[in-house]
Amino acid sequence: MDDTQAVQGQVPRHVAIIMDGNNRWAKRRFMPGVAGHKAGVDAVRAVVETSARAGVEVLTLFAFSSENWRRPANEVSALMQLFVVALEREVRKLHRNNIRLRVMGDLQGFSSKIQQLIADAEKLTANNDAMTLVIAANYGGQWDIAQAAQRIAQDVQDGKLQPQDIDEQLFHRYTWLSDLPAPDLLIRTGGEQRISNFMLWQTAYSEYYFSDAFWPDFKEEEYQKALAAFADRTRRFGRTDDQLEEVKQGV
Repeated sequence: MDDTQAVQGQVPRHVAIIMDGNNRWAKRRFMPGVAGHKAGVDAVRAVVETSARAGVEVLTLFAFSSENWRRPANEVSALMQLFVVALEREVRKLHRNNIRLRVMGDLQGFSSKIQQLIADAEKLTANNDAMTLVIAANYGGQWDIAQAAQRIAQDVQDGKLQPQDIDEQLFHRYTWLSDLPAPDLLIRTGGEQRISNFMLWQTAYSEYYFSDAFWPDFKEEEYQKALAAFADRTRRFGRTDDQLEEVKQGV
């Protein structure tokens, strides 16, 4: 842990968001659920733009969980179509703004077309360094931990590791986004107060912020409230207030 992370009033380096409430937003307007997902695209744009202006280094958005395949077939199909449209239309805008795109999750679950669009998007934006936008798609925190354990077990079997080599730091290297800072702030919209199997390993020390706003309404004003709440918190990482004061004063 970098000592500067414990200082109050900072902009989070990494913000992760569970984008919840699209269906309920649409239902309240007597519209089909897919209309809420389409409306949510505007909120994505607003949050990406606000993050870039605020100096956030990494923004991770939970777009489609491994459990979302259980939703009605017509909704899943509509979500896949939206994913294709976003990859075809939005990626060049990200590239023009020097934003790198990464997609994390079990990509084998998607069609070959979507997999190719993801590969093309990641290749196009690979060298951009203004901000990293991560889209979690067909992702689950338990799956992430399980695939890390499988890869470690394989390396032990192949003689590349010994069981005694395995500790938290090594395990972390086998999880997704291990090359990026862990989320400082985890936001969930839509009024629910759970993390729904999202980045279970990576958010061990994240600050949580729950917003009652449905995702399509989570634009710049609502996002700024979350950033302000984070800036007002003191992150101790197991330390006492006296120890944090020493850190601030460079003792």
